[in-house]
Amino acid sequence: MKEIALDGNNLTIAGLAAVARKGLHISLAPSVAERIGKARKVVEDAVRGKKTVYGVTTGFGALASVILSKDQTKDLQRNILLSHSAGVGQPFDQETTRAIMALRANSLAKGYSGIRLGTLKTLVEMVNRGVLPVIPEKGSVGASGDLAPLAHMALVMIGEGEAVYNNTRMSGSETMKKADIPILQPEEGEGLAIINGTQVMTAVGVLVVHDSINLAKAADIAAGMTLEVLLGSNVQLNQRVHDARPHPGQSLCAENLRKIIAGSAIITSHRDFSRVQDAYSIRCCPQVHGASRDVLGYARKVVETEINSATDNPMIFYETGEILNGGNFHGQPVGLAMDFLAMGLSELANISERRIERLVNPQLSGLPAFLTKNPGLNSGLMLAQYTAAALVSENKALSHPATVDSIPTSANKEDHVSMGTIAARKCRDILKNAEYVTAIELLCAAQALDLFTNLKPGAGTLAAYNLIREHVSHMEVDRILSKDIETLYGLVHSGQLVQAVEEKVGELN
Repeated sequence: MKEIALDGNNLTIAGLAAVARKGLHISLAPSVAERIGKARKVVEDAVRGKKTVYGVTTGFGALASVILSKDQTKDLQRNILLSHSAGVGQPFDQETTRAIMALRANSLAKGYSGIRLGTLKTLVEMVNRGVLPVIPEKGSVGASGDLAPLAHMALVMIGEGEAVYNNTRMSGSETMKKADIPILQPEEGEGLAIINGTQVMTAVGVLVVHDSINLAKAADIAAGMTLEVLLGSNVQLNQRVHDARPHPGQSLCAENLRKIIAGSAIITSHRDFSRVQDAYSIRCCPQVHGASRDVLGYARKVVETEINSATDNPMIFYETGEILNGGNFHGQPVGLAMDFLAMGLSELANISERRIERLVNPQLSGLPAFLTKNPGLNSGLMLAQYTAAALVSENKALSHPATVDSIPTSANKEDHVSMGTIAARKCRDILKNAEYVTAIELLCAAQALDLFTNLKPGAGTLAAYNLIREHVSHMEVDRILSKDIETLYGLVHSGQLVQAVEEKVGELN
């Protein structure tokens, strides 16, 4: 696929991720021009008819009662972009910025905003030519859309603000000149139309969901490896157990684990082992991982809906000529989904850290202390568990929901806000921590497998082990652990680990 044609209705999570991370170009579907043109005519007719239209012939927010003259309406659109550019902090990374821009273009392509076709094409060309506005991460309360960050995006369209172009940060006007994109002169309603949407929180959320799907599989792989080296039982994976409590994620996880350890000589070697039941972090893995999978399923449905939704206000319905005020810009659906997913991802890390402890603790594993042959002289993987514990503790703090807070804005006109963008950013940070914890479990499980037995592990376990050993050698004596952890994080985050295992056992759920 060379590009994705946006029509406002068919963008997918995978498609947006390809635009964000692989530089896939975007275009506008043939149906878009007609919709945009008809909606724009409704706005122009309203202006000519001197109708009162929020954000077109009036001020914004608490200033909606201020009626502006025709001469003032164009200045209003430029002013909103300048005044609403109040974001602070580190800017979003380049892939998130591309996702934000592509999402906003897709929403505008639905034809409810009343912008001109040329305005939308300006945004599309910026994506395709690599003009990436500098968008501060902080400043959105997630109610009238992501006003502050989207205003920073729009600044570059009018030759203001800053952007990154060819990995160089420069002024917006210089960037547009170098990219040979004409600077936009926004007309009636266009300033508000560009910034009134949930595309910042949704862009972050889409990339989190995309990576969480991969992490859920990687977490099952790590758990399968640990189950084997800790002489766990496969009895708890029996499908009849999970049919008796038919939560979808639970059954999917159990199926994954059965695939991963299939053919394991280690499992069959200890059928007469004296331990009656495994610890919860092993035995209840399908129940815990599965519940997180179900949360992920909910979050996925929410963002799949949101990426093809119109979040403008006012909304232009050209079929009837109506201009209707509403609240589709409110980020509550996305915010709640991100808060929920944050807890689900935290639990994947929580239970992984408990398995890590069982791997490095000789009283629980029956293996050499901290998985080193000469404990005392060597500390082995002792500090790997410390790092996992620190990451899990941080996740617990980050898991406090953002959407339960609401601080009114705009002189109490906007008296309930979602804080959805904060929820999405926190969820993103939790995801990264969880990926690191999973990487640490894989590091420990591979080391344990070296120390444990010459028996052949399951097909999935062996595939994971072989990939790990291609990149990280067995630790005979102490060395710098952070390098190994970063390497395994890369294998997890990139999807290489999952791909290697799926090539041997088939596609995982």
